[in-house]
Amino acid sequence: MADRSVRPTERASVLIIVLWVAFGLVSLAIYFANSSSLELRAADNRVAALESEQAIAGAARYISNALANVTEPGVPPDSATLKVEAIQIGTARFWLIGQPLDEEDDLEVTFGLVDEGAKLHLNTATAAMLAKLPRMTAELAAAVGDWRDADSDPSENGAEDEIYGRLNPPYRCKNAPFESIEELRLVYGFTQDILYDEDANLNAVLDRNEDDEDATLPNDNRDGVLNRGVLAYLTIHSKQSNMKTNGQMKVNVGTVDPNGLRTLMTDAGISSQTMGQVLARFPADNGQGGQNGGQNQNGQNAGGTSTTNNSVLQFYTRSGLRAEDFALIEADLTVSTNSVIEGLVNVNTATATVLACLPGLDAEKAGALVAARTGQTEQHSIAWVKDALDAQVADQLGPFITGRSYVYSADIAALGHHGRGYQRVKLIFDTTEGGAKIRQRQDLTHLGWALGQNVRQQIAELQNPP
Repeated sequence: MADRSVRPTERASVLIIVLWVAFGLVSLAIYFANSSSLELRAADNRVAALESEQAIAGAARYISNALANVTEPGVPPDSATLKVEAIQIGTARFWLIGQPLDEEDDLEVTFGLVDEGAKLHLNTATAAMLAKLPRMTAELAAAVGDWRDADSDPSENGAEDEIYGRLNPPYRCKNAPFESIEELRLVYGFTQDILYDEDANLNAVLDRNEDDEDATLPNDNRDGVLNRGVLAYLTIHSKQSNMKTNGQMKVNVGTVDPNGLRTLMTDAGISSQTMGQVLARFPADNGQGGQNGGQNQNGQNAGGTSTTNNSVLQFYTRSGLRAEDFALIEADLTVSTNSVIEGLVNVNTATATVLACLPGLDAEKAGALVAARTGQTEQHSIAWVKDALDAQVADQLGPFITGRSYVYSADIAALGHHGRGYQRVKLIFDTTEGGAKIRQRQDLTHLGWALGQNVRQQIAELQNPP
């Protein structure tokens, strides 16, 4: 048999082919291993996102229960017992992103419920009030008024169908109340900068991308101070019931109902002497000018005290009641005949920016008012306002303020296991009808990380303990 020896070049070729085949097989193995690893991580992230969603659902139940079990209507849950930061549910955690009362506190996230009563109501605030908000103008305020009113007649500097019809694409003016504050995007003249300004993720914190000038969005001036857009100061949810807890209408001190007022003060345990002094200041008015000689042209009773009041605050000022006695009946007083009152601003929780928009106030007076309320022992009364302002300013301000709130928003951010699966949802809780009903749900995850740098560090420390 012939001897057929393999040439060295053939052996080399075979080796090269084998090496290429081996390299290909290794590459395929690495590729599929990497794909499997990526799919495993994606699946893990999906699980973390589901954990976050369930944490938000748990947070909603927790908040609803806390609001439904407050000791007194219109008073928020006790901040000492309400958990608002890094609350663990299984392997997930949630936070309630709040809003600071001190607007200069913009370097760290504030945690807690947000009082919707501390904002201007977009459907009830006057054009003059809206025009005093940051980034607002008289023209923008007029456009807001035209958007929400029922007619098609443009106000001065306003905008109706003729203006909207020239836009690309054209659309019509709504001529109906706002259903969300984000609806302002459709109002003529409003831009993204006006709505959000530097606070792109609506967390009231100056994040890195909000203080880097033109490096990243949003546009900012890199001055180390957070400028917030109008969305931070507006709501469509603030309201309160005009009914007492027993289902009866509150006592009207606008025209002063002596019998109702007497019963209310008796039930509250106010002394008969004090009761007599108060009732003497507001004699019964049967449409004939009262019992003591009628009223003068300024609406003053012959004895010197008006038989009508434009606000609960004005009633308190004229009643001569001590602050502690007034606090006993304040929640059951009204000057309105409506079953629900919308748009009153909670003077105990509103920021100076919001207060400055109210009649009788400007930035200086609003700042003084915020300073005066610090350290008040009665946190849910408006009695302290009487001593913080002169009588004329207090009378102007009175019809627009309250000391209690019944609607809260919960800006819930959640993370699943290993700090993954970030989700953020804003819920509106309404307690005006008893209990706590969710009126609106808004997903804010798309706005990006809103928990600040400190939480990032805390999560990293949890994952990599020393």
